[in-house]
Amino acid sequence: MEIVEVGPRDGLQNEKRVLPTAVKVEYVRRAIGAGLRRIEVAAFARPDRVPQMADAEDVLRAVPRSSAVRYVALVMNERGLERALALGDARPDEINYVVVASDEFSRRNQGVTTMESLAAFRAVAQRARDAGFFVTLTVAAAFGCPFTGEVPVSRVRQIVQQSGPLDELCLADTIGVGVPVQVAELAAAVRGVAPLRAHFHNTRNTGYANAMAAVDAGFVALDSSLGGIGGCPFAPAATGNVATEDLAYLLNRSGLKTGVAVPAAAEAGAWIGAELGLEAVAAQLGRAGDFPAVAN
Repeated sequence: MEIVEVGPRDGLQNEKRVLPTAVKVEYVRRAIGAGLRRIEVAAFARPDRVPQMADAEDVLRAVPRSSAVRYVALVMNERGLERALALGDARPDEINYVVVASDEFSRRNQGVTTMESLAAFRAVAQRARDAGFFVTLTVAAAFGCPFTGEVPVSRVRQIVQQSGPLDELCLADTIGVGVPVQVAELAAAVRGVAPLRAHFHNTRNTGYANAMAAVDAGFVALDSSLGGIGGCPFAPAATGNVATEDLAYLLNRSGLKTGVAVPAAAEAGAWIGAELGLEAVAAQLGRAGDFPAVAN
């Protein structure tokens, strides 16, 4: 099971402290040192709305490069793709484009309706694919909207059916309201469109149960952040992601190979928490320790 480390982007974007570029790059280095090989490192977002991502280009220019590591950047529109393309050799390997499942949340997050956002995605995706990017569509708030409540499975299916060709489809529980039965229902509704990835938040303590439901439903990748930091700055009470070290422990102990060394991941999670000035991170492994107490 592939773990996609999203801490440098989705983790940091919701934290109050804006970290220097050098600290973000060190965060990426520590993630690589823990065995993570696919890392979302930046978002091409408006600096006035997401100041934590204002140095996206600088981060991408500075992170270590290796054929074994793939970098992902969030792209919100055509302008974001232009910024990615302008980086040349320092550009990301993949782009992740977010379309929000409910109109109200989409307007607050991106200033457009869901279908307007989806139309923009189709244009950006075609250009990105022609330029050699791997393209992921993330359907945000697929499990529920903080402003309008339940999101029908049929709504998610409609978005996916109108998305055009995809390299990967990610279903995101942006506000952490999902439960395992929803994971199974959504997987059944979109199966066959593209390889499936899931993005869970642990707001209501269901994130890890949902992760295992995603494993059972055939998802091939799961998002998480070291320390369990992060959330969505445009969604009320959207607390952190599932923690990479906790998720890796769960998957490793379940016989699924992640390539993640839990002790190193826990150390990285504690380190980024200290850099952010947090009294403690949400992850449990830094306190409880791995089991058995040896390196994976």
